[in-house]
Amino acid sequence: MKRTTTTTGTAASSEPLVRGDSLEKTYGSRLPFGRSTPVLTGADIEVRAGEIVGIVGENGSGKSTLMKILVGVLDHDAGTVERTGTVGWCPQEPLLYDRLTVSETFRLFGAGYGMSRKEIDAAKRRLADELDFERYLDYRVDQLSGGNRQKVNLSIALMHDPDVLMLDEPYTGFDWETYLRFWDMAQDLADDGTAVVMISHLIEERSRLDRVFEVRDGLVHDVTDEETASELRSDPEEEHE
Repeated sequence: MKRTTTTTGTAASSEPLVRGDSLEKTYGSRLPFGRSTPVLTGADIEVRAGEIVGIVGENGSGKSTLMKILVGVLDHDAGTVERTGTVGWCPQEPLLYDRLTVSETFRLFGAGYGMSRKEIDAAKRRLADELDFERYLDYRVDQLSGGNRQKVNLSIALMHDPDVLMLDEPYTGFDWETYLRFWDMAQDLADDGTAVVMISHLIEERSRLDRVFEVRDGLVHDVTDEETASELRSDPEEEHE
């Protein structure tokens, strides 16, 4: 069963599920004698159970680098990362296999999560219903629209009921109804004790977030109480990510 917050629903007093301390990351140049690019130079971040956290920053600031380090798919040069419980990751570019059907994709990733066939089928039915892609379960991934690929991408991150959900602009390509459904799901997850962390560039979402972190000058700044955390857009090609 999912963990719940340790006090009367306040994420501020619940247990940390992910913590990064003094994180550093530098990318080397692909060219001989080229200059290296420091991205993180001592970043600190802590995410607690039951909160929805936004990560913002200018193009190239290191938002996706930070998230990949917290997930564990990218090595950091210095600092420490601590994780409690399981992690679900929804990258901006879906890591799906084009030649598999949606159902086969669930079976593949479910096996990787150590889920039983019964658990996989139950998760597939539940998420296909919630995100409205039941009729595409027998379609190959390369036959899906961008929005439906992103629905599957999000579902794969959710299917094993993770304690921490890491999302890199997860609603790209969603229609308005699916976008609203996504936020209902995020709130339900948080109410059930899941930590939801997302890279976002929509300032209108501020009211939906418990905390906002801005990646700036190699550090992570808590801008939750600032009236204007600059409206920032992501461009993965400019972030070395």
